[in-house]
Amino acid sequence: MSSDLSDLYQHVILDHNRRPRNRGRIPTANRSAHGDNPSCGDQCDVYLRLDGDRIADISFEGSGCAISMASASLMTTLLKGKKADEAAGLYDRFHEIVTTGKEPEEISDLGAFAGVHAFPARIKCATLSWHAALNALRGDPAPTTTESHTD
Repeated sequence: MSSDLSDLYQHVILDHNRRPRNRGRIPTANRSAHGDNPSCGDQCDVYLRLDGDRIADISFEGSGCAISMASASLMTTLLKGKKADEAAGLYDRFHEIVTTGKEPEEISDLGAFAGVHAFPARIKCATLSWHAALNALRGDPAPTTTESHTD
């Protein structure tokens, strides 16, 4: 990765951490899920308003490290307006990026998380909100924990 691209990606993570998008509870949410990362203390609640199988609105609340909060913020911007199968596909792309370090062919904000693969404990931080969002999409009321996922 070039130094300029690395700087851009670092800026994306810092920006989403400092100024999270879609933070706060949606009063009209009809699905929600809680995620917990006991290894580092990250907590994330994801709120969805589904219109059929489309995510009409999405938000999160939580606390955690910069990677966790930036990932939750970016996730909400990417999933808003998507259908459930599109959301699952985006998670698969994101998961590949954070576990392998393989950057997407196109320059995208998802690529900002490629460096996470070098820090295996941070993979769980990056994927926590995504697991909670997928649980909410499935209507699964059980809290998700990073200990139950093999990221």
